[in-house]
Amino acid sequence: MDKPKQNIAKHVAHKKGFALLLTLSILGIVIALSSVLIGYMSTARESAVTTKALIQGNIFYADIQQVLKRFNNKKSLLYETLYKTPIPFEMENGRFGVILKCQPIANGVNINWLLYENNSKMQAQYNTVKKVLEYLAQSYNIINMNLLEEMIVNKIKNINDDTSGFIDRLNDKKLILSYSEFENILFKYSQEENDRNIIKIPWKSYFVFNKLDNDPKKNIIDGNYISSELLSVLTDIDIASVEDEWEAGKSKLNSFLNNNGVQLDKKLFTSKFYPQTRCEVYYDYMDNRFKFTFDDINNEVKDFEFYGRQ
Repeated sequence: MDKPKQNIAKHVAHKKGFALLLTLSILGIVIALSSVLIGYMSTARESAVTTKALIQGNIFYADIQQVLKRFNNKKSLLYETLYKTPIPFEMENGRFGVILKCQPIANGVNINWLLYENNSKMQAQYNTVKKVLEYLAQSYNIINMNLLEEMIVNKIKNINDDTSGFIDRLNDKKLILSYSEFENILFKYSQEENDRNIIKIPWKSYFVFNKLDNDPKKNIIDGNYISSELLSVLTDIDIASVEDEWEAGKSKLNSFLNNNGVQLDKKLFTSKFYPQTRCEVYYDYMDNRFKFTFDDINNEVKDFEFYGRQ
């Protein structure tokens, strides 16, 4: 009679062990699900904050648009001040809600001018971008400038260089409109050619990445704000001599050219205030700092872009 009792005891112990194992398994699942849920809630909360910050950014953008409209003829004075230093923007409640920082966007050679090879009206633009690229190829010993230029042109024309002549109809975005896009091309080129020399080049000192205009008079360079490096290349004056006389934003292009007996194509440069500006706006929302940008081109404020948390 003892054996059945022992079997029953073992069966009960086995059931307890199974129950314990089942309880631990359920607990593990609960813990795992809780972690996922907490992560989801955290992501959702962060997304909600970002969404609200985006809405707030749009409100600030609308307010700034209205303020800028009031300047009209004073725009050159406004932006020439903003080019020198960021300023806080005072909201109607009397507090400084945002910080505004602006820079000229046509103060270099537009890399997209490579598109104008066969455009007789834009030969000055095309020749200028070619001259700068040739200078950089020689000065920095770029291994295969022809390949790099081909990759740049393919991107400008939206041609997939992995498949000869293939145009991506699903992504009909032409031109190079940001340095990050250009940087991706440089990275791909450096991988293909194992050419590390291109990372030594201060590309932003020479090129800008802007939209094109059918009017040659609007495809120009903001002469008073170009870099010493670019001015040196365009005038064929050594960089040391340029730096002795030139400071972007403070020096005047016409005065520099006259002092050095140099001429540049007047159709390609302007020494007057050129109304093409890109502004960055930083603002605080719920203990976080956010950023958006916009362009003010020919007295039209547009192209709002939200960059999120900074």
